[in-house]
Amino acid sequence: MTEQVPFTDVYVDDTIVERVVETVESRRYVKGPRVEELEAQFAETCGVDHAVGVSSGTAALYLTMKAAGIGPGDDVLVPAHTFFATVSPVVELGANPVFVDVDPQTYTMSGTDLAEKAEDAESPEAVVPVHLYGQPAAMDAIHGVSDAHDLTVIEDSCQAHGATYRGDPTGSLGDAGCFSFYPSKNMTVAGDGGILVTDDADLARTARELRNHGRDGEGNHVRVGLNHRMNETSAAAGIEQLSHLADWNAERAAAAERYNERLDDVDAVELPMQMDDATHVYHLYVVQVPDRDGLRTHLDAKGIQTGVHYDPPVHQTPAMRDALDEIPSLPVTEELSKRIVSLPMHPRITDEEIDRVASEIRGYHE
Repeated sequence: MTEQVPFTDVYVDDTIVERVVETVESRRYVKGPRVEELEAQFAETCGVDHAVGVSSGTAALYLTMKAAGIGPGDDVLVPAHTFFATVSPVVELGANPVFVDVDPQTYTMSGTDLAEKAEDAESPEAVVPVHLYGQPAAMDAIHGVSDAHDLTVIEDSCQAHGATYRGDPTGSLGDAGCFSFYPSKNMTVAGDGGILVTDDADLARTARELRNHGRDGEGNHVRVGLNHRMNETSAAAGIEQLSHLADWNAERAAAAERYNERLDDVDAVELPMQMDDATHVYHLYVVQVPDRDGLRTHLDAKGIQTGVHYDPPVHQTPAMRDALDEIPSLPVTEELSKRIVSLPMHPRITDEEIDRVASEIRGYHE
């Protein structure tokens, strides 16, 4: 049997297990000190004043938008080259997603197309740049547009824990930032979870109330909210995972560099581009190839797992076709969706595994 090269890997060591067991034995499962500790540490990591732990990255985006006042009739500018959860909270809140194309090299929101879409929008209220695959969006251009149109900037940082733009961490680059702790992310909580971060005390307070049935600090139901709380056992795992994040990100970057070296002269493969003024934390290592499906079939037969992120793009999904009056044309996004393939990437991938993946890609394209 061919030895597998797994697409990703979730790290759980004895210390993480011990912390979770301690939490279970404490009998304190919600609204406790471990969530507060993770919030404090994550806020410090992002260089912001407030962090609010929640049940998922999707919840972080939804609660941030709702706390920011996004609602019916508002236009929210979003990319379509992203996971569905960037856009679904917009629709759930009754707002209108206005889709923006992406840069063909960085795959993040195009500042040029954003400026055009914001100018044409009837009621632009917010923009959601996605720091995709671990690389920050070009925030200078995005802020130029947001300042001109007085837009709330909500970073979708769900794939960019620890990345920086011009020396500043993701999560601190807008009015608020949202992170996911889903098991495949750069750090996790041994399950689902998320966190939103901000310097805005009012937004943080409102999000805390909304995540806990609309209750204020005294237990009064001051607004209508649901249950989007993070539990204590998740936070216990997250605290330990966060302590490894910087080292794991460095190992991902080293793996990406080895991929670059091994694949640089393969003409059929377009490698990911890293901006000079940003750090890329390589949640995913994504290349473009002319025959994506053929290559994936070949690699799968050799025991090498791959992924596609994302096809179809969000604006072409059945759900969005039902939600939108008109499906926009996004040429770059639509072309990328046919060519992108994600190769195995995680902090513990070995040089031998990377060399094997590169060798099989070379062999396929010779």
